[in-house]
Amino acid sequence: MQVETPRLAGRRALVLSARAFRIVAVASAVSLYLIVVSGAVVRLTASGLGCESWPGCQAGAFFPESGHHGWVEFTNRIVSLFPITLTLAAWLAARRTRGLPRLVAPLALATFLGTIGQAPLGLVTILSDLNPLLVASHFLLALLVLAGGLVVALEAWGNERGLAPRAVPRSVAWAGVALAGACLALVVTGTLSTAAGPHSGDPEVSRLGNLVDAVYVHVRATAVFGVAFLVVLGVLWRRRRDARGLFLVALGVLALLLVQMAIGEIQWRNALPWGVVLAHVSLSAAIWAGTVALAFLLWRPVAPLVRGRP
Repeated sequence: MQVETPRLAGRRALVLSARAFRIVAVASAVSLYLIVVSGAVVRLTASGLGCESWPGCQAGAFFPESGHHGWVEFTNRIVSLFPITLTLAAWLAARRTRGLPRLVAPLALATFLGTIGQAPLGLVTILSDLNPLLVASHFLLALLVLAGGLVVALEAWGNERGLAPRAVPRSVAWAGVALAGACLALVVTGTLSTAAGPHSGDPEVSRLGNLVDAVYVHVRATAVFGVAFLVVLGVLWRRRRDARGLFLVALGVLALLLVQMAIGEIQWRNALPWGVVLAHVSLSAAIWAGTVALAFLLWRPVAPLVRGRP
């Protein structure tokens, strides 16, 4: 009879359940989305230079001394503590959860490091007087870590509920990867359009290029993404009996796209009011997250999404 040592018992006590890890991973992914929206509020309210220093707001003063711009920027920094803490917790939890693929813990670590990396990048962005390329990089890094956090959350869900065999041919799964690439091009061109538009983060800083040219490229990227998405949606519609959950995920992305197109037209025809642009940016992040989720699930569908699974 083998005697359990205190050290072995301690290790077992530190093993997390699949459900506990899923809760942490989902909370991390949600916080990564919220910080994208929070950062957009800073930029669109022209509060990008509301704080001149970091981590304090002004030299010699941790909190903003006056003015709402400083409080908007400082609040965003407070909000950023949640994704930093939760991505760290997700990484530590991934190391203590059984049944996960090997790459989940490194991906969770990369997501945490990317989230931490936003702090020095934000400081450099402020010191550069909101250089539009650095502002764009700040936003795009946020989208990349959001994708990482989302994949970790989906792996956590699959670990808890089980994975089903791939419900579509390999060619369709690869089409999902191409769709995610088209969506990345879509958000990059959209980010560059914002960098060329009136919402720089501060009324005194320079813009990037010509707005009309940037929007021209963005509209073409939207068309490419739309065609690729309709192809994937059509395949899932034909297989909706066996992959009903995947089809519903695609329908959710379609609903976001339709709303996004309407908002895009409204903002363009009304000289880009910041509130409407905020809705547009928030939906862009949601569409990116939905597309990444769909591309992932085409390869590794979680059991409840596929017919005949629990």
